[in-house]
Amino acid sequence: MSDLQIGLILLGVVLILLVLLFNWWQDRRVRKQMQEQFPEREDDPLLGTAAPSLRPARREPGLGTVAQQEVDPSLGPDDDPAEVDPTTEVVIDISFSVPVPSDQLHSATQSMRRVGSKPVRLFAEKEGGGHRARLRPGENYVSMQLAVLLANRSGPLSEIEWSELWTFAQGLAERFDGSMEGPELNEVVERARQLDAACAELDAMVGLALQLPGAVSVAEVGRALEEAGFLRHGPQLAWMSDQGIPRFTALFNGLLPGEVQSAGVDRIDLVLDLPNSPADDQAFSRMASVGRHLAVNLDAQLLDDQGRPVADGVDEAIDRQLYECYQRLEAAGFVAGDFRTSRLFS
Repeated sequence: MSDLQIGLILLGVVLILLVLLFNWWQDRRVRKQMQEQFPEREDDPLLGTAAPSLRPARREPGLGTVAQQEVDPSLGPDDDPAEVDPTTEVVIDISFSVPVPSDQLHSATQSMRRVGSKPVRLFAEKEGGGHRARLRPGENYVSMQLAVLLANRSGPLSEIEWSELWTFAQGLAERFDGSMEGPELNEVVERARQLDAACAELDAMVGLALQLPGAVSVAEVGRALEEAGFLRHGPQLAWMSDQGIPRFTALFNGLLPGEVQSAGVDRIDLVLDLPNSPADDQAFSRMASVGRHLAVNLDAQLLDDQGRPVADGVDEAIDRQLYECYQRLEAAGFVAGDFRTSRLFS
């Protein structure tokens, strides 16, 4: 081997050592910067609380009024009150190596609002501290959480839906040179299955039908319901509670009023969606009373959900049964008519 070859080999070894030394120094510098922005924590970011300067403690939902559940003393005056719900959602955490400007993060995440049939909520932590349920102009963010609902009336979160969110999170982490953390697929699927099974035991709907003597125009039926006390609530015609939440709603031939394509309808359904209506010890009585009033005004026959005429004297017994359902729902930690409950039973 010539002196030239030996020299080239030695030069190559020196260059390799220099590259390794440079990479070690750069890695150490980046780690030091990250430690300054992300102090070491002993707790699991998916299960425990975060450092107070970066993230408010997560709350485990429990029993109590909606107002009580919305108040968290750990939240700062500038923090958004909405938080991850660890009972009904599963989370992927993404930490950025350097703070990401709001406009860049918004552009990268604006398309992610649901996977399949499951809604996704996005939370971010501001540089210097501050919990955000929505991005604000002019801010920089050091981390983000993607929270997906574990179950709703479409069923439990599926492997495909979770994989779609995981792939999106990976792309986000790669785009902004971040790291991500989340539970294993099997754990997610099992949690979703358990929540779906529990919700199935708590779910309940009760219906009454007004069978009209013939086809009546949609406009005429709508007027009759509004004169009786129904109000427009988004696309629905609803009998409203004092809390501004529908007690029960009306369907025309099984459709929302705005969805009817025919000139007339011959059936009106009154539907009490128990998890989405406020707890009431006279839930059925109220709906039946309105149904009987409409039956007289529209010359219609009032039928139960089995197609049989509604018998006199059954209201009180059904009221008791439905109120027991409300109590079971609350005992499981879900307040009837609450936003959190409505997300599950939708």
